[in-house]
Amino acid sequence: MSLYSEKVMDHFKNPRNVGVIEDADGVGEVGNAKCGDIMKMYIKVKDGVLVDVKFETFGCGSAIASSSMATEMIKGKPLADALKLTNKAVAEALDGLPAYKMHCSVLAEQAVQAAILDYYKKNNIPYDEADFKDVLSEHEHDHDHGEGEGE
Repeated sequence: MSLYSEKVMDHFKNPRNVGVIEDADGVGEVGNAKCGDIMKMYIKVKDGVLVDVKFETFGCGSAIASSSMATEMIKGKPLADALKLTNKAVAEALDGLPAYKMHCSVLAEQAVQAAILDYYKKNNIPYDEADFKDVLSEHEHDHDHGEGEGE
């Protein structure tokens, strides 16, 4: 019996939205120093809607599956909706992740936030720091993961 659901395996073997958007409106890169996973998310925005999302992930199968599922969940959605994406929602959409791999879904959530934050900053769009507390604190602490991981 596998530790991973069929959906995790499917998104690992056949990841959706892999690649780079050369003229991306926002790019977010996050990493986990403990496990070495790095996730880079690219977004294209038109009229406040994510018209395209792509990712590059250097990491384990759970990190790749989490990235793939996250892009599927936010593509075509307004930015405000994409910002509400949680790691729990990503994990649930994958039919669960082993507890020790939950940080992979956290990275996917943070990569989405980081890309949207980059878009807001590039376009001088005001934003609520509370919406980006995870990625803002990440950069301040130089990718040091501590409390809150694996919730």
